[in-house]
Amino acid sequence: MILDNGREVIEKEAEAIADLATRLDENFTKAVELILECEGRVIVTGIGKSGLVGKKVAATLSSTGISSFFLHPTEGVHGDLGLVRSEDILIVISKSGATDELYQILPTIKRLGVKIILLTGQLESPLTTKCDIVLDCSVKSEACPNNLVPTSSSTAALVMGDALAIALLKERDFSPEDYAYLHPGGLLGRRLLMHVEDLMHVNSEIPIVKPETVIRDTMLEISGKRLGTALVVDDNNILVGIFTDGDLRRLAQKDDNFFIRTTAEVMIKNPKTIHPDAILDEALAKMEKHSITALPVVNKKNQPVGIIHLHDILKSKLV
Repeated sequence: MILDNGREVIEKEAEAIADLATRLDENFTKAVELILECEGRVIVTGIGKSGLVGKKVAATLSSTGISSFFLHPTEGVHGDLGLVRSEDILIVISKSGATDELYQILPTIKRLGVKIILLTGQLESPLTTKCDIVLDCSVKSEACPNNLVPTSSSTAALVMGDALAIALLKERDFSPEDYAYLHPGGLLGRRLLMHVEDLMHVNSEIPIVKPETVIRDTMLEISGKRLGTALVVDDNNILVGIFTDGDLRRLAQKDDNFFIRTTAEVMIKNPKTIHPDAILDEALAKMEKHSITALPVVNKKNQPVGIIHLHDILKSKLV
């Protein structure tokens, strides 16, 4: 019974969000365009559960590069309206559209010329007439069996806020690097800020052999540099292949004379590579996708300038 109750709530809220997607219209586009054109800050307000949702919406906008903060309407009528400037935009979140505290701050905000976006569950409330853009966040019912506790409605408002934030993110081409600069204290931020060149092995640490090098000598290069691989370059120092200790084990199992074969005969041609200015997260993704532990780092001419190994990334404690 307990599990059934839990599943019922999740299913009802999922249904509410699915319905929300079908009702997005040109007002959503107008809201995104209005925020894109904003020369000030995006201020979010609401009270009760809507206020808690508003704090999260403001935080999400800020974390994606849009200057935003939450204004409590009660504090607003007691002096915090001084924070609001004419170039700002106000996002109001109200399920009923009939919240007294919101009505008290709107006249002053309207006199400043601030544009107002309303996220509401009641499209025919008096509040809708005082706002410039209204986004429909209504739900058929709350997940609460008494249809009282804000559940589906607060989730719908939260998801609408996320939809605005991510639509804005995409319109602004907000990159992982941009995100990292705003999150330097977190693990993800540090990983995104760090580049391949910060961890790669360079110069004499790079295991290098020529195509004509016999496997015996390539083994010595792999063993000496302790990176489990050797990069194969031609006379112009162009990367033409790679040979790993895994390749060596497989070769030894099927060829008794593998010691005297040349590296060119058994190397992997056109290996996966990465550039030194790539973010560390890109290197990790490429290693994971292709199940490899080392990546040659090359310049624009496809000449090796380094090699990055998974073990070094793990030692950095960035994953």
